[in-house]
Amino acid sequence: MATKIRLQRGGRKGYAFYGIVIADARAPRDGKFTEKIGTYNPNTNPATVDLNFERALYWVECGAQPTDTVRNILQHEGVYLMKHLRGGVKKGAFDDATAVKKFQEWKADRQKGTDAVRENEAKAKKDLAAKRLEEEKSINAAIAKKNAEKKAAEAAAKAEAEAEKAAEAAAENTEAAAETEAPATEAPAEAPAEA
Repeated sequence: MATKIRLQRGGRKGYAFYGIVIADARAPRDGKFTEKIGTYNPNTNPATVDLNFERALYWVECGAQPTDTVRNILQHEGVYLMKHLRGGVKKGAFDDATAVKKFQEWKADRQKGTDAVRENEAKAKKDLAAKRLEEEKSINAAIAKKNAEKKAAEAAAKAEAEAEKAAEAAAENTEAAAETEAPATEAPAEAPAEA
């Protein structure tokens, strides 16, 4: 039986989520498998891998052949590095403690890179949100200024109209007062002329 380490698709349409499985090469992609050793979610940045390291290392050392994508995942997780280091221990190049120390150093260095990517992603999102907030504030300020100018123009027009009405009312009052005074002064002047 040719054993493969491959991905088994799950998730929903447009959002693939994969299980990393050990299966017979003749089995269908989503069919029967021997063992599930982890999951792979490519939808996050960076992609999320949850792997049972010891079982993956066991199957790689037993000769299970990974697909290209799974090989990249295993290399990224350090399975092949640990296989290489264990080979060095078997040959006597160094001892087991040195191998574990080298692997831990590699893992710490890799974690720094992953953390840097996540921090950059978070910083980019934060900067984008701040930029959008500033744009929105400037747009709101422009709208508020425009509304204030419009209200000031309306208030000025209203004040001008009231001033015109007041001036017309004052003019009418003066004309009415002048008309009432003029006939009163004229009427006595005419009355003696008739007598």
